[in-house]
Amino acid sequence: MRSSLFSTTMELRLLTPPRWADYELLDSGHGAKLERFGPYVLARPETQAIWTPRLPASAWQQADATFRRSRGEDGPGEWHQHHSLPERWPLDANGVRCWVRLTPFRHTGVFPEHSAHWDWLARQVQRRSQPRALVLFGYTGLSSLHLARCGAHVTHVDASKPAVRWAQENQALAELTDRPIRWLIDDVGKFVARELRRGNRYDLILLDPPVFGRGPNGEIWRLHEQLPHLLAQCARLLSQQPLGVLVCAYATTISALTIGNLLAETMAPFAGYVSAGELAIPEQTTHRLLPTAIYAAWSDREIAISG
Repeated sequence: MRSSLFSTTMELRLLTPPRWADYELLDSGHGAKLERFGPYVLARPETQAIWTPRLPASAWQQADATFRRSRGEDGPGEWHQHHSLPERWPLDANGVRCWVRLTPFRHTGVFPEHSAHWDWLARQVQRRSQPRALVLFGYTGLSSLHLARCGAHVTHVDASKPAVRWAQENQALAELTDRPIRWLIDDVGKFVARELRRGNRYDLILLDPPVFGRGPNGEIWRLHEQLPHLLAQCARLLSQQPLGVLVCAYATTISALTIGNLLAETMAPFAGYVSAGELAIPEQTTHRLLPTAIYAAWSDREIAISG
């Protein structure tokens, strides 16, 4: 171990996911994005896309469904289906089969940008026999399934019962029901505190926290206020020889450097390496990059994150 901070060795990167056969970002602009999920094309809001779309308006009008907000930037809205869509349909998420659904909050249950980290996660997992991985704010479970497929024993925690049920349905569709995954509906902060009291430890921890959220019993989560404490608790949950910590966030009011500095400070007692940066998805035809999230990653070894 060493006690110095890693700000001088932090690497800044821009990561893009590998190409998926079942997903394409077709266009973006005027506060929206046009995407293909399997056989269906969807148009939905995207606040980052303040530029002009490259495709003609007719391409957007031919979308199978368009999401329109009813109130607030992050509030619920409504999908307007121009062609009849099934309640759900299967998708190959770069090797992990999952279900796509149209939710009232414009999401589909799939975040393609997360796969930019999957190769890095696989290499971390494969360094140790059956490492223990903890996934916090795990949502519909694609990263959890990828970790399990690579050989990790996974504990997946999310406060949303429908999200965890969706993740379990994805596990069945992906034919990974034989893999060791614990699906838990719980407030993340309370769960981590209990794990510390129990003396449980993990080799790898992933966090995908929202800017704002509520636990199953009305607990309030605010990223800016609670992430530093949660990360400090997670550092205490790590095994004596941890493999890695990964944080992804969708907070547009803070920088990737903010997350990177926080993670470097938190992991200062451990010898290792920190990288931080943005996640982005390239448009299929123009390769213009749409920023989607920020991230920071720590590893005990200098295993490069490709992008």
